[in-house]
Amino acid sequence: MAAPNLATSELTLTGRITTASNASFLGSIGDVVVVYKPIAGESPLWDFPEGCLAHREVAAYLVSQVFGGDVVPHTWLRDGPLGEGMVQLWQEQDPAQNAVELIATDLVPENGWKVVLEGRDENGRTVALVHEDSPALRRMAVLDIIINNADRKGDHILSMADGHRHGVDHGLTFHHDHKLRTVLWGWIGEELTAEECDGIDRVSEGLHGELGRNLTDLLSTEEITSLDARCARLRLTGKFPAPSGEMSAVPWPLF
Repeated sequence: MAAPNLATSELTLTGRITTASNASFLGSIGDVVVVYKPIAGESPLWDFPEGCLAHREVAAYLVSQVFGGDVVPHTWLRDGPLGEGMVQLWQEQDPAQNAVELIATDLVPENGWKVVLEGRDENGRTVALVHEDSPALRRMAVLDIIINNADRKGDHILSMADGHRHGVDHGLTFHHDHKLRTVLWGWIGEELTAEECDGIDRVSEGLHGELGRNLTDLLSTEEITSLDARCARLRLTGKFPAPSGEMSAVPWPLF
């Protein structure tokens, strides 16, 4: 049997993702399982007045592909049962792995994990938000900085059985104002690796070529210019930034 054409073959809905804040569905294109988010099901956002979430999701995938590391699963725009929307390949994560956790402070491992913040739970116990210290998660954190991800929650990180980490839910990205809100703050002040710098350079160069042309139909000119500026600023400092501004540095809820 020939593989289905992901852009034109029939997309059939098989279920609804009820935890999502906007209309999100599970579906299939032939035997390929996908997530489908119709533009018609998006809720208006006061702080993201231009464009639509689906376009930003696709833009995040395009930037991820140029940056490297396969952070964002294959994502594209196409028509569906509820109109045009974002479609993304479904990823079956490993339930035994968690790249981000909220645990008692006395249980934080000595090695391989980064502490983001500490607080108290509803029972008054001291807990810590931690994430693993891995190259895969560092790549995601760098990508989030340049795309200005305003909503990197713990559950937006999919832990795959082979150790790979996928990032999903990139509708709140690319704002021209600083909006970075993430649970991945564990590397503040650390030097970027040569591989991470190379990825940023590829994005910068791509914005003046094919990547820039592909983003034109998805983002505003101001958003693309701001993306270019964030890449240049990050390469100039060469380090993971610290939170800045008056807004919260982490999304809420955290998961």
